[in-house]
Amino acid sequence: MTLIFEHAICLEHDMGAGHPERPDRLRAIQIALAEPEFAALERRQAPLASWQQIALVHPQSYIDQVIAAAPEQGRVQLDPDTAMNPASLEAAQRATGAVCAAIDAVMAGQAKNAFCAVRPPGHHAEPERSMGFCIFNSVAIGAQHARAAHGLQRVAVVDFDVHHGNGTQAAFWDDGDLFYGSTHQMPLYPGTGAASETGAGNIHNFPLAPGAAGIDFRDAVTDGLLPALDAFKPEFLLISAGFDAHADDPLAQLRLDTDDYTWVSRELLAVAARHCDGRLVSSLEGGYDLTALAMATAAHIRALMSGP
Repeated sequence: MTLIFEHAICLEHDMGAGHPERPDRLRAIQIALAEPEFAALERRQAPLASWQQIALVHPQSYIDQVIAAAPEQGRVQLDPDTAMNPASLEAAQRATGAVCAAIDAVMAGQAKNAFCAVRPPGHHAEPERSMGFCIFNSVAIGAQHARAAHGLQRVAVVDFDVHHGNGTQAAFWDDGDLFYGSTHQMPLYPGTGAASETGAGNIHNFPLAPGAAGIDFRDAVTDGLLPALDAFKPEFLLISAGFDAHADDPLAQLRLDTDDYTWVSRELLAVAARHCDGRLVSSLEGGYDLTALAMATAAHIRALMSGP
């Protein structure tokens, strides 16, 4: 069974007119998931992450800074790309809480896998700063939660967002028991993600040139990412599921299609089956063309429901 974690507050986080990371992204996904084929999904409310969970990645000084910045009305900028309105702090807590609760549910055997349909995204948030629409790094926190709460040792994050997850890389950099593997366009924001960035041998970056198509993406995954994952032998697999490498996305120039997302989802499910007893949690990151986002997310969840 596949679980979906969501919460209405994630629709209220709004960074202003014209901002690409907008509430309509979740609405598009919700419409797609209202189709009869998804009726079997069990939907759960995303809880608030505790500050102790968030502190597994972010120091208290940064948490205090975010809490102090949260407005009671209007909007404030945390950085040039990331703003908060009165709903944003709770939305960010619930986006992180969704990932932690999904891990708990999967570890308890309540489901094989889960998808967190939440925002704001997280993978650009570094331990001590917001970046790129991200406030708290939900997936990095989830990885640490899996270890702290469930006694796991080796946890992997795979990130197929078109932008490199600099925050997750920074959080994992010197910890050989945390794996970060990323396919992304380069050059592109945030400027990190070169293949030479390897951390403690646990960071695996597979940059793709602008204009790269599905075949190039599949080659990088097949020849590089999957062998590295198999060698790592994770006990739990997390996915930073960004769908902005789609050909129709306005913020980048890769040319993936919906079939590529189905394919990579099945490949990662097979890794989870080989090493993690199937345990996998995926969380929404980017994706800014609403139609492409809805189609690719639906394909990803369809794969989660059917298994490898």
